[in-house]
Formats: sequence, structure tokens, C-alpha cells
Amino acid sequence: MPFEPINTIISRIVALPVENIDTDRIIPARFLKAVDSDGFGNNLFFDWRYLPDGSLNPDFVLNKPEGQGKFLLTGKNFGCGSSREHAAWALYQYGFRVIFSSGFADIFRNNAFNNGLLPIEFPEQQLAEILASHQEHPEQDWMINLQDQCLQPLSPDTLMPTSLFSFEINLLRKQCLREGRDLITLLTDMKPEIIAFEKTAKLKI
Repeated sequence: MPFEPINTIISRIVALPVENIDTDRIIPARFLKAVDSDGFGNNLFFDWRYLPDGSLNPDFVLNKPEGQGKFLLTGKNFGCGSSREHAAWALYQYGFRVIFSSGFADIFRNNAFNNGLLPIEFPEQQLAEILASHQEHPEQDWMINLQDQCLQPLSPDTLMPTSLFSFEINLLRKQCLREGRDLITLLTDMKPEIIAFEKTAKLKI
């Protein structure tokens, strides 16, 4: 499924430093009746975002002015629980593009990559430094440079990087995100090369 390419993104951080946020917390099971990926963003973190009467919960970060941005910072073991792909759909449709954590559930990580999300795993100490910097300057912009594989806080006066946090990523996943393609689309787009290779291989037999 094509999605918005990720190369360089500048955004504020939305901090939700809670450990073990499972996929049912991300998108409750009662919203999984749809057969396509549309409409899940409205129900992201539903039981946290809304009060029992359906009104917005003013204490939840996404409902606050500082809770707007494309970068979500979370606690370790994010995306644990069921394997539902809907969790990645909901995060993407809400507007998140990058998620910082000190640990992701494996299935969620793969679902994130396949749906246009960049899950970045930082060591706990580095994640704590990023969180502390954000809490000290909640309106500060940060920059993700996927080509150089780094996260940088930007000076509010010059938009110049003030420090650097590097991260690792699988090269094939990196290519897919930068081109806005999942693995299936990448393979489909390679069909002419695959057919040509098969013909060449048959000639050598």
C-alpha cells in the first residue's frame, strides 16, 4: 500500500511515556469491524482520549495544545498484545509518522514499517534524554533525517541542530519508507526485473 514517503520531517514531539501500551489500548477491539484501513485515526487511544460521555478528556496529551505533532514518544514494549494491523493504521491516520521507544513488539514493528510509520528504538538512557529535553522545551521542533539516520532538536532561532541522536534501521525498510512503498509494492514494482532474470536463468539451464 503506497504511503507518504519519509525523508526529512520537522515536528514537535508528543510525549506519552507509558510502558506496555498494547494494541487494544492503541485501537480498542470494538472498532475492528471495518474491512479496510480507513477511519481508524478518529479512534486512536479512544479510551484515553474520550470521557464516558463522549467528550474529550482534557487531561490526555493528544487533547492538549502541546499534544500536536508527527513524532510520538512512548515507553518500552510499545505495541504489545495482539497482532492487529489496525494499530498501525490508526497511528498513521491520526497523523503520526515516527514513533520513539526503547522497545517495540516485533509484530507491531513490522506492521508499522509496512504502513508508513518509522519505529525508532533508542537505548533507554537516550530516550530519557530526549524526553527530558522535550519536557524542558515542549514547543521545540525536532528533525528526523532518515537518510542520515538521526534525530536532532532544532534551535528555535536558527532551525539549526543543537545535538544528535543516531539510530539504526534495516536498509530495505529504509528504502521502502523513503520511497513510500511497502514490501509487497516494492516486489510488485520489480516484476519486470524478476521476469527478465527468470528468462536469463532458463537460458543458462
